Amino acid sequence: MAVYILSNRKIVRHKGEKVDSFSNDEYSIPNFRIAKCDFDNYKEPTSTAKKKKDYTNLNIVNYKLFSEPEKQGYQDVLDVLLNEKGIKKSTLTANNLGGSQRMFYELYKDMSSTKDRSDVLIFIHGYAYDFDDELKAIVDLKKLFIDNPASPIQHILFVSWPASSSIVPMTYFDDKASSINSGASLMRLFYFYTQFLKDIFSNRDLVPCNQRIHLMAHSMGNRVLQSMLYSLKKENILRVIDQVLLLNSDVTYKVFEDSEDSFNKLPLLANRISIYLNRKDTILGISQFTKNILTPRLGKNGPSDIQKFKDIVSIIDCTFVEDDVLSGLKYDIGNHWGYLSSSQVQNDIFQNLYGVDRNLITTRLKNNENIFTIISQ
Repeated sequence: MAVYILSNRKIVRHKGEKVDSFSNDEYSIPNFRIAKCDFDNYKEPTSTAKKKKDYTNLNIVNYKLFSEPEKQGYQDVLDVLLNEKGIKKSTLTANNLGGSQRMFYELYKDMSSTKDRSDVLIFIHGYAYDFDDELKAIVDLKKLFIDNPASPIQHILFVSWPASSSIVPMTYFDDKASSINSGASLMRLFYFYTQFLKDIFSNRDLVPCNQRIHLMAHSMGNRVLQSMLYSLKKENILRVIDQVLLLNSDVTYKVFEDSEDSFNKLPLLANRISIYLNRKDTILGISQFTKNILTPRLGKNGPSDIQKFKDIVSIIDCTFVEDDVLSGLKYDIGNHWGYLSSSQVQNDIFQNLYGVDRNLITTRLKNNENIFTIISQ
């Protein structure tokens, strides 16, 4: 089990700390830095602890930043792996690897050492998260996807981008700009990953682990994904993702059209794409009528036209689900966090991640060949 933070937030050293950490500042740097979370000594905080002013940053979840790599590329990773197999002698060890080298090395080692499902989930959060909010979200995601035996996920790559900490409407536009910058950084990381695959598996002594990688984007996190897709050239895209789950997406309903030149690239990247929408999503309703010039949102209205992608793209209507996991004004009125608040949505997601045929996923009502409604049992 491993949880990594991929962040283009500024690096700081807070007062009284001995190590560098990510900042809460709403400021992005050009490239992602990578950190690994340490849950070995994690204890669930009490309500009193949560109220303390020091319940921030490393006191929420301990994590350690990886060093920057000594040199670019993945030849050093290859040398370490071949040395460990006794195929090629090298003085390098895993401690010589930094950044994405170290993360990809650890994931490959973990995922190839088991025959059980040991999938990776890349998660992109939405609007109005400061870094402390992100760390709390990481704890929730670990409980939901790693600790839960109903899930095939064993590793999480949490994409941390510097969204605004306030929900004041004008910060929405700051987040839009930040999501664009973060998408460009994510695009570079995607190219690093495809380069890693080419460098490592060009050697016949190393074989793919046959585990799966999934991508999940919530709300404005879909704009980060959209920015990445804008930058990707179709001829350079490899199908390295199994399932893409678009949750309550705060992007235009036209994103799959060729004129947008963004989500129409997803079928080249992934085996299956699932759009989870809620027609009562109040948050996306506000987004549409106050910030996006009356442009319908994908996560509330569904896509304009996906006829040519109907074999790959599914629409899952969550309008009628119950919030039986988390409740409160935020969830009852917002209808925007079904993946956290509803066991019905969670059950559907787990089956999706396991690769169950979309027509065989339980609790779904089939409306037509690629549109489904989650219903109460």
